[in-house]
Amino acid sequence: MVPGPALTSRAADWIGFAAAPTFAVLALLTDGTPDMLCAAGHGTAMLGGMSEMYLLMSAVHLAPWLKLIARHGRESYP
Repeated sequence: MVPGPALTSRAADWIGFAAAPTFAVLALLTDGTPDMLCAAGHGTAMLGGMSEMYLLMSAVHLAPWLKLIARHGRESYP
């Protein structure tokens, strides 16, 4: 059985891994039109649509994946 703090840490790791693909899928599912809630501020932000926002959020949350890839690369080459 995994102790409480270790379980919490592992859960946080998996949540970190889930963020980037989730935002990438959301970016693909949106049609590029602004959300009705964002219509008042449309044109004021650098990235106007929801798909652009989801792509940016996906890029921001890539750190766990990049660390995993870097760690795997070091383990493959002695």
